[in-house]
Amino acid sequence: MPVKQKNDFFNLYNQGFIRVAVGVPEVRVADPAFNTQKTIELARAAAAKKTVFTVFPELGISAYSNDDLFQQDALLLGVEKALLKIKEESRKINTVMVVGAPLRVDCRLFNCAVVFYRGRIPGVAVKSYLPNYREFYEARQFTPAAEALSPTIDLAGEKNVPFGADLLFRVTNIANFIFYLEICEDLWVPVPPSSFAALAGATVIGNLSASNVTIGKSRYRLELAANQSARCIASCLYAAAGYGESTTDLAWDGHAMIHENGNLLAESSRFSKQAQIIYSDLDLDRLAQDRMRQNTFSKNASDHKERISSFRRIDFSVSQPAGRLLLNRRYPRFPYIPAESAQRDARCYEAYNIQVQGLTKRLESSGIKNIVIGVSGGLDSTHALLVAAKAMDLLGLPRSNVRGYTMPGFATSAKTYNNALRLMQAIGVEVNELDIKEASRQMFKDIGHPFADGKKEYDITFENVQAGARTSSLFRLANLRKAIVVGTGDLSELALGWSTYGVGDHMSHYNVNASVPKTLIQHLIRWVAQTGQFSAAVSETLVDVLQTEISPELIPGNLGSQPSQKTEESVGPYELQDFNNFFLTRFGYQPAKVAFLAYCVWRDKTKGDWPDIPDAKRKSYTLKEIKKWLYVYLYRFFKTSQFKRSCIPNGPKVGSGGSLSPRGDYRAPSDSEPDIWLANWKKIPETD
Repeated sequence: MPVKQKNDFFNLYNQGFIRVAVGVPEVRVADPAFNTQKTIELARAAAAKKTVFTVFPELGISAYSNDDLFQQDALLLGVEKALLKIKEESRKINTVMVVGAPLRVDCRLFNCAVVFYRGRIPGVAVKSYLPNYREFYEARQFTPAAEALSPTIDLAGEKNVPFGADLLFRVTNIANFIFYLEICEDLWVPVPPSSFAALAGATVIGNLSASNVTIGKSRYRLELAANQSARCIASCLYAAAGYGESTTDLAWDGHAMIHENGNLLAESSRFSKQAQIIYSDLDLDRLAQDRMRQNTFSKNASDHKERISSFRRIDFSVSQPAGRLLLNRRYPRFPYIPAESAQRDARCYEAYNIQVQGLTKRLESSGIKNIVIGVSGGLDSTHALLVAAKAMDLLGLPRSNVRGYTMPGFATSAKTYNNALRLMQAIGVEVNELDIKEASRQMFKDIGHPFADGKKEYDITFENVQAGARTSSLFRLANLRKAIVVGTGDLSELALGWSTYGVGDHMSHYNVNASVPKTLIQHLIRWVAQTGQFSAAVSETLVDVLQTEISPELIPGNLGSQPSQKTEESVGPYELQDFNNFFLTRFGYQPAKVAFLAYCVWRDKTKGDWPDIPDAKRKSYTLKEIKKWLYVYLYRFFKTSQFKRSCIPNGPKVGSGGSLSPRGDYRAPSDSEPDIWLANWKKIPETD
């Protein structure tokens, strides 16, 4: 196998993606020569954009609205001539072209999708379901695929071209690229043929449609395509006829769409008089990963194995576009957080209430009416306190049943200390202070640590003695106050192992933040403040907390207005590590692909989907920085921290993007090695 060059990293085709297009060309009714020329023009444009697969509308070479003109020899012979021209022109066009055409086979007329690539015709798909109701009369002219007599045909000078509704096309030199073609009504029936094709392995479904427009139909059409792509865990490319079709009794809006696993990636402008072409980059790795993980998908395939084993498989290779080719597709910098404010508010509402409901149920089932919580004035404990207070409201109990404790140590800053007190007072929980310095000094003396003799030995023992003092106090206070300890550690810290085993953020009776990443906690706190879930005084303090440096506050330094110890200098920027965690745990991508994605979305701070909030910090990262912090994530996640995740307390799973609880989502051995991930990491260049 040839060694990949540096530029291979920057090519989306080497990272599990393909670029695809849907074209809506200008059309004239019963004018194959004109329609062919316009189709070829769009195909050339698609190839210039480095697409590998381009789909055009149903019967686009003849136009759809021909009615009984389909029975005229002049039109059918004109189509045959047009297909010969497309075949010849396709030699110079590096994209798989799929065009719609009426074909006469065995004295019958079929509604077909013809596949062209580089002067060849790999196969011809045939429409299975012909609508013959309301405005549709297709059964008057056409024959359904099931009534075809010949499995192969001769077409455009090529012999024995596969023909039928049972064709799967596998592109052999692009992993996971298997496409299937269906035509318009095939998608609208209760069990579309593409459902079986997906179970048989198709990851990309092309639907060649004409689909006239009526009021409200576009929304239904969009939802239909989205739902089919979601059920099939596939990408669906939908092409519809546009301007130029006959308006004798119908109208056309040229509605083209590209979906991936239920998500709309691209959509055309409707009612345009101009030719259109839409593009997107499909993530084939994601589709393969999701199918592998969702075991009911394969079980469903087993239940229909007789049907799916009947598909004929057509293999061919394509010329993969080379050189530097980054993603045009928009990926979120913050995958746990919608960029648009209304969606983000809805996400925050759900996440917050899942946490509240989880804690409420734990209190009810245990019969305990009190909570003990350590409040540091930082992000995680602030949000856990908000959840605890709201749980008391839901239970009809006084907020004073939340026993809040701020526990200053050797590195506690004035900012966090004051915010902890202000927040507890403003919310109305019980306010307590328990200084841990004397208890820590006693432990240093007991174990013979140099700090007991006045030496500034700020090692890991120095840090963990403080974390242990806090946890020990909280658990004993819970015994004393007939309460449970609510934990504060978040998903990002669990991923990086940024917690002390058995104490600190690692251990509690119930952890409401265990499935919430650091970046989402920031937005949850902001949402609570902006939506007035508590008083104006609470909101004011929350805004100040959001402007506090993230820190464990365990090593003394310049005890000014901000903590001196900065977590992100040790484990990396949380916005970048949350990005890494999402794509590695949710989709199981290789590190090089994660770095490619990060580079595509983080390299330019002036573009992309920054959350529309006033104080959003717009940053960018070089590939060298991305690679550096990805190494930190990989080593910590796969080598040093699984044993901590294997025994975390109960806590509610909040998002589909992940939980690292061994009961809620993620199960892994505590003794794995990171070598295979780090070997792939080494393939990432440091410069672009």
